[in-house]
Amino acid sequence: MRFSKHYSIEEARALLPEVRGWLDGLDQCAERLKVLDKKVGTLLDQGCDAGGKPVNDLIKTLTTCREVLLEFHRREIQVKDLKRGLIDFPSYRDGREIFLCWERDEEDIEFWHDLETGFAGRERL
Repeated sequence: MRFSKHYSIEEARALLPEVRGWLDGLDQCAERLKVLDKKVGTLLDQGCDAGGKPVNDLIKTLTTCREVLLEFHRREIQVKDLKRGLIDFPSYRDGREIFLCWERDEEDIEFWHDLETGFAGRERL
C-alpha cells in the first residue's frame, strides 16, 4: 500500500469545493508572486535595497502558497498539474490502489486510473 489515506468517491466529491478553493488560492499566489518577483527584481537591477515591504510581501505570499500545498499533502491528495488543476485522490477499486482523477474544469469526479498509468489511462467510473 502506497497511501495511508484512501478516499471513497463520496469523500472525494465532498472535498471538491475545498479543493477548488485551494486551487484558486494557488492561482492567486502565482499571480502575486509574478508581480512581486518583478518588483524585487527591478529594485535589485537598479542597485536598490530590496529589503523591507517588497521582500516581506514576497515571503508572506510564498508562505501562503506553502500552507495551501500542505493541505493537499496532509490529506494525501496528489496535485499532478497545478496549472490545469489536475488532482488525484488515492482510492481502492477491486481491491487495489487506484486514483480517482479530477480536473478543475470538470463538474464531478467521473474518472479513475491505475497508479502507474496516469491521465492517459483514465477510465470512466
